[in-house]
Amino acid sequence: MLKFTYFGHSCFLLEARGSRLLFDPFISPNPLAESVQIDEIRPDVIVISHAHIDHLADAVSIATKTKALVIANWEIADWLGRQGVTTAHPMNHGGSYALPCGRIKMVNAIHSSSLPDGSYGGNPAGFVLETGDGSFYYAGDTALTFDMKLIAEEFSLKFAVLPIGDNFTMGVADAVKAAKFCGAQHVIGVHYDTFPPIQIDHGAAIASFEAAGITLHLPKIGESVSF
Repeated sequence: MLKFTYFGHSCFLLEARGSRLLFDPFISPNPLAESVQIDEIRPDVIVISHAHIDHLADAVSIATKTKALVIANWEIADWLGRQGVTTAHPMNHGGSYALPCGRIKMVNAIHSSSLPDGSYGGNPAGFVLETGDGSFYYAGDTALTFDMKLIAEEFSLKFAVLPIGDNFTMGVADAVKAAKFCGAQHVIGVHYDTFPPIQIDHGAAIASFEAAGITLHLPKIGESVSF
């Protein structure tokens, strides 16, 4: 079983085979996530898709406290090291890395990326986690890309985590196409409602996916979904 717990924006915890993986930790600056108790999350692994502050704001503090392994691109891993994080593991696109719960692969994303100090943040990425209980795809912040079709060729996904807020990433229409490309029948929407430019109509979004034969899940902050 893969268990997904939502912490707002694009931050979530994925529990698989006894491991706890925290993706894109942006909690303390997000007023919508004020109910989340950061100290209780205690991840084994932190995964960062790109360098924007709304995806790594709490990475240094959580990694320092928990000593969690941090998966990120080379530039982010190097920057984390300069912030005192000693557990960062660098990756790059197309590469995979073995974890206790399975294998994580870094895949392409189309976006921008710069670190909080304004320095180069490397290329943005998505990730596929493959476990004995199934696989899932986290697209990160991205536009729609034909590269997503390659995921369907290599993996059989239980679900995909896709941005749906538009303006800075894919909107709902492109996310429906992305789900078809990667072969996901279940999608968890992220990167929406946090800021005015990415607020969405929940009912319309669910209906758009439903019309394509795909189930869109929009869990509340703190809510879990299992597959």
